[in-house]
Amino acid sequence: MAYGAHRSPQLPPRPDLDPARDCEQCLGWGTVVTRDGHHELCPACQPEPRGTTESEDAAS
Repeated sequence: MAYGAHRSPQLPPRPDLDPARDCEQCLGWGTVVTRDGHHELCPACQPEPRGTTESEDAAS
């Protein structure tokens, strides 16, 4: 019996494919799949979203 992907209330992230084109970590997709099965932007080639800094992340 084949199983489909689990439905998620969140949309998958939208990567910028220009910097992802030559990335060896995500192989040009711009996203990676975590061990939990979640899609995230590739940390190697995708810039952090504007307005998010490390100091803001550490404060929360």
